[in-house]
Amino acid sequence: MILLRVIGILTAIVLALHAGIAFYGDLVRPSFHASDLFSGEIPPGKAKLAASGVLASVSWDGDLLANYAAAVAADILHRPSTDAVGKANENKAAQSAVVAALKVSPVRPALWLTLGTLQAQTGQAATPAVKMSYLTGSVPIDVAFSRVRTVTSSAAATDDEIKLLAQSDIRSALANRSRYEPLLIAAYVQATPQGKSLLLETTKVTDPGFNEILRRY
Repeated sequence: MILLRVIGILTAIVLALHAGIAFYGDLVRPSFHASDLFSGEIPPGKAKLAASGVLASVSWDGDLLANYAAAVAADILHRPSTDAVGKANENKAAQSAVVAALKVSPVRPALWLTLGTLQAQTGQAATPAVKMSYLTGSVPIDVAFSRVRTVTSSAAATDDEIKLLAQSDIRSALANRSRYEPLLIAAYVQATPQGKSLLLETTKVTDPGFNEILRRY
């Protein structure tokens, strides 16, 4: 009887702790998703990030971890450190948060792109992360265009599989040419030689007129 009572008390304590953590998680969970990072949304303030970071360090909630990681990444992209060492440390911390979230909940294409974007910023190999962003599902047009920019400005443009997958993103952007034309031109100007070739090859078939425009830059 005593053993059963002890087990009952311990079970009640565990359930109470779980309920408390879940309630606290709902209060501090950032309402910020990885796709928001690529659509220009401003991330939560540092105070809320710090609060959700405490819970993220002990949580296995995939949504909480993903939202926190996206918010941390957006924070350093929108409000970066002014010195090189600070930027490198922030990037490393953001990558760690993203990797932790993906280990728990890997089917998140925008979050994989977030990891690839962070890696590309520091000259790391972003190709595997970018490829996973294609293989784990569809993304909104803003994310697709951001992926074009990441692919064409990094070594990912040398990967044959990614080149085929990226053509779909480029065609999606061209389908909204009135909105994305100046952004595609900017991406072309900043692209690597392989990235430029990818943009030219795709637009030559999809939109010859725009292809001619790109060739002027």
